Amino acid sequence: MNNCKLVLENGVVFEGKSFGCKKEAVATIVYNTSVVGYQEIISDSTNCNQILCMTYPLIGNYGLTDEDYESKKISIKGMIVREYNEEPSNFRYTTTLSEKMEENGIVGISGVDTRYITRIIRKNGNIKGLICDIEKPLEECIEIINNYQEDENLVEQVTSKNVWYSRTPNQVCSVGVIDLGGKLNFIKRLNAIGCNVIIFPYNVTKEKILKYKPDGLFISSGPGNPMNLTSVVELIKSFIGEMPIFGVGLGCNVLGLCYDAKLNKMKNGHHGANYPVKNVDSKKVEISNQNHFYTFDKDEFETNNFNNSKLRVTHENVLTGEIEGVIDETNKVIGLEFDPVSPIDEDSENIFLNFLQLIKLSGGK
Repeated sequence: MNNCKLVLENGVVFEGKSFGCKKEAVATIVYNTSVVGYQEIISDSTNCNQILCMTYPLIGNYGLTDEDYESKKISIKGMIVREYNEEPSNFRYTTTLSEKMEENGIVGISGVDTRYITRIIRKNGNIKGLICDIEKPLEECIEIINNYQEDENLVEQVTSKNVWYSRTPNQVCSVGVIDLGGKLNFIKRLNAIGCNVIIFPYNVTKEKILKYKPDGLFISSGPGNPMNLTSVVELIKSFIGEMPIFGVGLGCNVLGLCYDAKLNKMKNGHHGANYPVKNVDSKKVEISNQNHFYTFDKDEFETNNFNNSKLRVTHENVLTGEIEGVIDETNKVIGLEFDPVSPIDEDSENIFLNFLQLIKLSGGK
């Protein structure tokens, strides 16, 4: 491993060892609190163009397995870890993390104080950083960081390019997925409850979707600012009332915009595991995985609610009180900010079954 350094936009420098691709990377740094699942995290398109700082200290120790990717393309820019393990112990692993990162042009730095970096982000909000050669002058590094601009339409980079299918042998209904950069796990879960799935690019037309005659629509998670997806918002608006709709993450934000809800960008966002979420109907607290920057403006949402808004809150964050789930019972629309396929959430499948029930009530097969 070669020596390299991480430079933050506030001038703080961390020296470490490089792994993965030996080049420079500049991007927004986002910390992730998950203890396991680094393969799923780096292949989650919601993290497109980000440098991930893993708070768990040991990364790479079980390698990567061909069956466990969340997307066909890894789109992060870099990775920051406390300790990187190049010798995995896992009978399923097919490649090391560093090998896959090198193959995809992703830069890594290890041997740095990830706890300190996380504290900086928690205090100041997400900041930009540069991973580069240790000899690069600090002034030049800061200039590169200051000149870096985030892409406005990240969804375009990670969406499916063509229509494709994921079929199940025990078909109950057909669901169309608007792919904003969603995880393969969502498609697998829809297949598991009997849904044949047709995956559409984000810029698909209504006419093309109707050609495939889906019984319901699923709006996937994805990266970037939902306010930049005006064409997707207009597309989904046109389907409200025509068929059941289920949106997760960015898909939930898009649904909110369809109802003219105000969204706020959070200081740090929610990225990782073990976020407690309360179901306001059952009063049960569920443990969730989350990966989102934007959330509903609660005060504005409650004001709209007094004005007979069709959306109702179904889930709230236990720690912060933020809105985590909504429903329009009249038009059969469900939105969730958190990941409903968390393996530790015993009721996660029920959310998909509820969606399936809405499809059946609407006359789906």
